[in-house]
Amino acid sequence: MTDFIEQDLDDTHFTRVSLRRARFEQARLNGAVFHDVDLSDSTFRATCLSGVRISGAEVPDLEIYGELGHVVVNGVDVVPLVEAELDRRMPERALIRPVDPQGFSLAWDTMERLWSGTVERARTYEEADLHRRVDGEWSFVQTLRHLGFATACWVGGIALQDPDPWHPLDLPWDEAPGWAGVPWDRDAQPRLEEVLAVRRRRQALVRELVQGLTPQRLEETLTSATPVAPDGDAGVTVARCLRVVLNEEWEHRLYAERDLTALAHPTRPQRRTAPCTSS
Repeated sequence: MTDFIEQDLDDTHFTRVSLRRARFEQARLNGAVFHDVDLSDSTFRATCLSGVRISGAEVPDLEIYGELGHVVVNGVDVVPLVEAELDRRMPERALIRPVDPQGFSLAWDTMERLWSGTVERARTYEEADLHRRVDGEWSFVQTLRHLGFATACWVGGIALQDPDPWHPLDLPWDEAPGWAGVPWDRDAQPRLEEVLAVRRRRQALVRELVQGLTPQRLEETLTSATPVAPDGDAGVTVARCLRVVLNEEWEHRLYAERDLTALAHPTRPQRRTAPCTSS
């Protein structure tokens, strides 16, 4: 998050006020206290919730999608339960946490196979639909462009030490600070086949890397050869680079499948939020 603060409202008290449908963007609310506050129907995106404590709350209806580390609900850490259930539903999910060269090779083969099915499904849609955003998320084409950026960043720029791994269609994450020389054209409207051609080259890059892995190569620590250094300047192992790419591939395919389903059923009734008893 940017350190730029246009207006400093630290320690301000908002009492008996209405901020319904207010938007908070690039805002710091760390250390804030919410007491007797109605947050129903709120949306939190790209939000840091580390250290958040909630007590005396009514939660009749809540959805969370994100990277969960330690989430305690009524004294129970639910993350291990969620992880086990997700692995049960999707057995391939366990494969994207490899520890040795053979595991990385199997994991990447699995991701290519799963994505092949998703792409074939996308081909049955009108081209215009693949540029449509669902609930403010990336379109299908933008998702593929972002995966291209992720591969260029972690595999090209770090694992393979390429100082210029980019393609003009690469798309960083929305909150990225921006870097000189790194493509970031949010408004581009390339055809699916154009993006897939770039994607096939990037997939081949990862495939070549995993097929030549050794235990020593996995543990090699490198710093980014590009201005994009997601983990700072301390350096990361090749294994971490590949795990990040595998995780990006896994999660974004699920998002893509979810949104393709939404595009196929545009008139499906929206889920109604259960009200709090005190509302």
